Amino acid sequence: MITLSKTLKWASLTLALAAGLAHAQSYPNRPVKIVVPFAAGGPADNYARFMAQRLGEELKQSFVIDNKPGAGSIIGTDLVAKSPADGYTLLMGAVTSHSTMATLEKGKLRYDLLKDFTPVMIVGSVPLVVVVNPNVPVRTLKGLVEYAKANPDKMNYASSGAGAPQRMGAEIFQKEASIKITHVPYKGSGPAMTDLVAGQVNMMVETVPAALPFITSGQLRPLAVTTAKRISMLPDVPTTAESGMPALEVSSTFGVLAPVGTPMPIVDQLNSAIAKLLLNPEVKEAFLKQGVYAAAPTKPKQSAELLASEVKRWEKVIREADIKAE
Repeated sequence: MITLSKTLKWASLTLALAAGLAHAQSYPNRPVKIVVPFAAGGPADNYARFMAQRLGEELKQSFVIDNKPGAGSIIGTDLVAKSPADGYTLLMGAVTSHSTMATLEKGKLRYDLLKDFTPVMIVGSVPLVVVVNPNVPVRTLKGLVEYAKANPDKMNYASSGAGAPQRMGAEIFQKEASIKITHVPYKGSGPAMTDLVAGQVNMMVETVPAALPFITSGQLRPLAVTTAKRISMLPDVPTTAESGMPALEVSSTFGVLAPVGTPMPIVDQLNSAIAKLLLNPEVKEAFLKQGVYAAAPTKPKQSAELLASEVKRWEKVIREADIKAE
């Protein structure tokens, strides 16, 4: 027997679905804002601007970038989490960094990465590379491990911050090599790379785009890329798997996220538009010129699963290495 309460419940669900579909059919009918929680000019910002232009062409509406840097991406991310769930405010998230912050700043964040966002698509990743100052007498990752074990008081490494993928990569390296070397934190990759080139620090796990000019000039020596396969930007550099450290597979991953509650028809529409871009050879080539490898398109559910796995992975690394927010 159908009760009045059940009838009302089904009616409300039907109305909600109809409203969502109606909204999606007219979406987007005004400019869409993509919040980048970092300063202009960085990888996330460059990537977002390119995506915004192409999405605007695909969906016949303006997609504008709004840079909201500060507090290690927390300010901009929190702004999106608190925005209306209508598809007109999106986040270009540095998924790896957000995932580490979920653990490092647990209890301090005003948003929950997994509960307050609906992932639209994981869109690309920036590979990392293990580099040393040429004064360090090694040419392979294995040689670096042997040198670090023989010279424990001489080795240190730079990172661009406590929760950065670069720091996470260095921690995995130490764990896999059963060594402990001194961490020298910096506020960003720029000053870290400056001191690494000058020989003030010995090594770093850095993004390939940031390290590539110094590798090309001979100011830094690459030992291994932290990817499953060799990459086109450094084809002669072996992978960490080839070097005996398959666990050291780390990249700086980016993705588009929407506030939770955004109607799924809108999420699906954005997902389809982004997937079309990622499959375009011209788009892939343009991303690669920025040092970004376009991701294989995924559905929102798969993207959510990838985000959850990232949070779980880095929670384990942070706990085992006893990493603290700095």
